[in-house]
Amino acid sequence: MTALAPPVGVRRRLRAARPARAAIRPGEVEEAVSLVSSIFTMVAIISLWFVFQLLVLSGFSEGRDQHLLYQQFREQVAAATAPTGPVVAPGKPVALLTIPHLGLSQVVVEGTASGDLLAGPGHRRDTVLPGQRGVSLVYGRASTYGAPFSRVTTLHQGDQIVVQTAQARTVFEVDAVRRAGDPLPTPPTGEQARLTLVTAEGTGPLSGLRARNAVYVDATAAKGQPFPAGRPTAVPATEKAMAVETGALPMLALALALLGALTLGVTVARQRWSGALVWVIASPVVVALAWFTTDVVMRLLPNLI
Repeated sequence: MTALAPPVGVRRRLRAARPARAAIRPGEVEEAVSLVSSIFTMVAIISLWFVFQLLVLSGFSEGRDQHLLYQQFREQVAAATAPTGPVVAPGKPVALLTIPHLGLSQVVVEGTASGDLLAGPGHRRDTVLPGQRGVSLVYGRASTYGAPFSRVTTLHQGDQIVVQTAQARTVFEVDAVRRAGDPLPTPPTGEQARLTLVTAEGTGPLSGLRARNAVYVDATAAKGQPFPAGRPTAVPATEKAMAVETGALPMLALALALLGALTLGVTVARQRWSGALVWVIASPVVVALAWFTTDVVMRLLPNLI
């Protein structure tokens, strides 16, 4: 049987009762595409910049800091105003560390928090200064921000480490490279000075960035310098080996908020002006914020990597 079609009047009423499809304007599609494009572009720029800064530009940043620290420390030694302890402000230069076998020369700053080690090796504040009688610990990064201690584990017994401080020039001889579980060296006696370099190591591809274990290089000098009393007896957890600075979380939240605001601003600007013009103006701001964010993120990563 052939189905009967509804009367014309019924068909009209049925069509009128159907909800009308909302027409999508071309401008709305362009706005949505622009928003998604801006977000993905910002994420890509920041991600690539983070990797580039971490592996390449961080070395230039550390090199610049080292140049400024060297000038400052040299002037202080010449003027006899370089620190000898017991309490030194974090970030201030305290010694010049030279390892001839590695061709390494680095200014050591006070403090071993992750932020302190962005400028170079750092002296742990609850130990004597390098070259003084007793045991001095110096931390250094293994793979980022110049990676000053990337090769210290290749040192052998008898290799020299030279330290210049406000008090004197002290020559250490390497005793051994020590890892977790290895026996501790005999404590220095009499006028002896012990210098222990601390860094990180890992295994497999990108072992430096995946470092999970601390490694120690012990060196001894026959005669160290006297040290003043009153140094700290302990340091916060953030200044110990492989520690992170959890206090940087609020700063990271601020950095991410600024990046979010910048993304929104770029999106709005691209709707009014050409994309090329917007990116020419916004790129320096994006790079500056990405640089700042990367430095903050580094504070939340282990201080020895």
